[in-house]
Amino acid sequence: MAEPPSISAPKPGTSALVRNEPATQARRHGSAVFHLILLGCYLVAGVAVSWPRASYLAGRLPATVDQEGYVWSFWWVAHQIAHLGNPWSTRLMAAPVGLQLGFDTLMPLPGAVMAPVTWVFGPSASYNLLAIVLPGLCCYAAYRAARLWLSSQLGAIAAGAFYGLATMLVWEDWYHINIAAGALLLPVALEATVRLKRRPRARQAVIVGLVIGASVLVNQESAFLVALVAALVLADWLIRDHTRANAALAGLAVAVALVVAGPQLVAMIVQYSQGGVTVSPQEQARWDVSFGAPLSALFAPSPRLADFGLTGPASLFSYQAPREGAPTYGVMLTALALLGVVVSWRHRGTRPLALAWLGTSLLALGPVLIIGGRTFVPLPLHWHGVRVSALMPYTWFVRIPALDAFREADRLALLGLLPAALLAGGAVEWLWRRSRPLLVIALALAVLEAGYSGYPNIGTVPTAIPRLDGPIAADHSGSIVVDIRFGLRGGVAFYGREISPDALVLATADGHPRAVSVTSWVPARTVAAIRAHAFYLCLVNTEWGKPCGPAQIRSARLDARRMRVGWAIVWKRTPLVSGYLRQVGFRYDYGVNGVGVYRLNGQPR
Repeated sequence: MAEPPSISAPKPGTSALVRNEPATQARRHGSAVFHLILLGCYLVAGVAVSWPRASYLAGRLPATVDQEGYVWSFWWVAHQIAHLGNPWSTRLMAAPVGLQLGFDTLMPLPGAVMAPVTWVFGPSASYNLLAIVLPGLCCYAAYRAARLWLSSQLGAIAAGAFYGLATMLVWEDWYHINIAAGALLLPVALEATVRLKRRPRARQAVIVGLVIGASVLVNQESAFLVALVAALVLADWLIRDHTRANAALAGLAVAVALVVAGPQLVAMIVQYSQGGVTVSPQEQARWDVSFGAPLSALFAPSPRLADFGLTGPASLFSYQAPREGAPTYGVMLTALALLGVVVSWRHRGTRPLALAWLGTSLLALGPVLIIGGRTFVPLPLHWHGVRVSALMPYTWFVRIPALDAFREADRLALLGLLPAALLAGGAVEWLWRRSRPLLVIALALAVLEAGYSGYPNIGTVPTAIPRLDGPIAADHSGSIVVDIRFGLRGGVAFYGREISPDALVLATADGHPRAVSVTSWVPARTVAAIRAHAFYLCLVNTEWGKPCGPAQIRSARLDARRMRVGWAIVWKRTPLVSGYLRQVGFRYDYGVNGVGVYRLNGQPR
């Protein structure tokens, strides 16, 4: 909190209530103004270190299928709110079969919050706007948590910046906005639970429950981390002061969390009961071993340095999955966090923070140890046919029931980022008292490592293509649009080919059901139902260079009409596909910039 302004002494005989009212009002006013100014500064800093992300608000999106999935989700949540429908199930993807979205990156809470923007300006605007403000919001949330531990505003402000402007978090904001939105709630959960621990009240317990429940409505993967933060703080509190009243408050927090998260949990249970998250243990094990953060990358200089011409230091960071994250704390945050551990060792909260940083960093390494370009498997054992190390904590982490689907170990570094930022804030306080010139140098170097400007191998796509989508939008028949290349894509399991990053973005404008889909999980049941359609089965085979016979073509033609397929958009030409479409009954209608649009003969114009 900001320091309260000085108030002149009250006159004798004035009542206590009257004496305290001006002081309270002045204190609240000063505090509110300070917090608004600080939030504004954080938001500006977030725009600066993530530039040119803010420029995409003019009508661009990163050219990946994940982005179109997020945009479609914003549109779908706003659509269902307006129509009082269930957002956790849809027939507008993988049409006409449809999908359960309980385990998807649907983000129902952000989608609901941004619904007014979606209704007025469209889902792409909602998505881009949220991406612009998230780094600044993460900074402010971490500042509030840091203020409970650090003794000065300076240290807490620095801690907030170290968290919200970190390369690994801003990278997620660029390409995995659900992860960045979930990271916003980590410091919020820490603040809420620490406040409950310090001043046990029913109101504060309700706040803790609201935060945990809200995290489930943002991102289920992050929700586990939020719940873990809250559980560790509350467990320490209950062990130290195990009274019935405190246990009741903890129970109240859990109850509120379950109520808030209830709709999402029900959707997840329904999808699970229908086999919607079934994947072979061998495939899951391959995912688990693919995304561990290399030890040499976790503490390497940020790749952001390359934007300032420092390509040598930036090249020390290397990650085997550059399209999945940038898991590095950076050199300066690492150095300041270590300094914070040393100079604050006697401080009550330092050791738990240091232990949390160490533990989550070890988990982020994954089930094998990667240093540079070499992989080490000490004490090897086989996990569903994949060699993993018995020494790595993540090997045992994913054997905990319900955590086997965590998939990407590198994202656990985001949980380690929070204690590292708080410890670095402690170092800033110490340097401010001991050596301000050294502090200026350290912060200047930290600024060079802050943020992320986008992966150079990922281009952009427009948020609208009216010339291409106009005739489809004018068709109000509700017929299915088939995007080619065709596929059901997701983080775990998929079917068909990689799809165009424009497909679902256009779907939000024309409102037609789409044959393609982008979800976190592609249920085996959905794949089986899609494969049962002769039209889709022949299309996939044709795209893989295996043309169908005359009998299969006849079945595909009848199937397309039964499903009420109306349009096909050929985003990328594939040998044999044009011929297949003509055989099924499509005719070429028009083209825009090399993209061909076909219409099924007999469909109303």
